[in-house]
Amino acid sequence: MSEAIVYLNGELLPLSEARIPVLDRGFIFGDGIYEVIPLYNGKPFRGAQHLARLKRSLAAIGIDDPYTEAEWLALIGRVVKANGMSDQMVYMQVTRGVAKRAHAFPKEAVTPTVLIMTNPMALPPASAVEQGVACVTMEDRRWLNCQIKSTSLLGNVLAAQEAAANGVTEAIQFRDGQLTEASASNVWLVQQGRVVAPPKDNLILEGIRYGLMEELCAAMDISFTSRPIARDEVFAADEVMLSSASKELLPVVTLDGRAIGNGQPGPVFQRLYAAYQAAKAAL
Repeated sequence: MSEAIVYLNGELLPLSEARIPVLDRGFIFGDGIYEVIPLYNGKPFRGAQHLARLKRSLAAIGIDDPYTEAEWLALIGRVVKANGMSDQMVYMQVTRGVAKRAHAFPKEAVTPTVLIMTNPMALPPASAVEQGVACVTMEDRRWLNCQIKSTSLLGNVLAAQEAAANGVTEAIQFRDGQLTEASASNVWLVQQGRVVAPPKDNLILEGIRYGLMEELCAAMDISFTSRPIARDEVFAADEVMLSSASKELLPVVTLDGRAIGNGQPGPVFQRLYAAYQAAKAAL
């Protein structure tokens, strides 16, 4: 397989040749924003929503979006074409740029560092969809601006490692007894046929699938509610689901070794998963 081609600060070049200076604030402080867009058959899935979230996150930390939506899409198209894959996960990152090391924003004008790279789509195996996955719980110890898609991901890294150390798919987190999210997924409950999700606030990253789930539920006349969710409700739920760009939608069948519902993927998951696949096919 030929080497991946990336976009870095105006150039397309092999991944092995891509370099950033040591004083890039993304490297030193994690002072940057990222976004991941899935492409199916070369077409971005909910690309406008992903780029809108990128813009929101950049604005939240005081970085001007370096490109318009059309310019981003054109750059993504160049990277996609250079790598020649049909189904891809496009990773985009913007850091504040290179400046003398100091915690506060640099006073002088700094040019943001822009990276776009792509990897082959690696979706969960069919067994995960058909049989469900296991998860564990943990306390959410991250910062209080989780709505910003920051490259400062150490808290998420530690949560993902908790899942890996337990041999499960995800670590589902709780803050003060209330459900927030998993290390790299939003979490959904089904209670008596109704879908319930944590509120879109500063304690979770609003996944692009959040809006999609609302739309799918509305289209299928499934009740959808956003509200605080207590820990006990999660274990008592009829169904629990995970969503993310790379996981799409997965059913959780055990949590901390305890069965969720009847320990099998539930009917609401199956309906929503089928609708998700139909939305992809409609691109």
